[in-house]
Amino acid sequence: MDNDKAWEYALGMIKVDGLEPSKEYLELIEKEKKGEITTEDIRKVLDKKYRAKDSN
Repeated sequence: MDNDKAWEYALGMIKVDGLEPSKEYLELIEKEKKGEITTEDIRKVLDKKYRAKDSN
């Protein structure tokens, strides 16, 4: 499975649960597809964002 198909599958799994990915998440995915960031970078961004919310 190529990278684009993997992301399509992942987004489909999110939507099956009745959820919509955020604009920020979709932008991160596009950057990863272009090779500008890695999936590890995406994880770090999301961890930082949601851990900051948990501590408030």
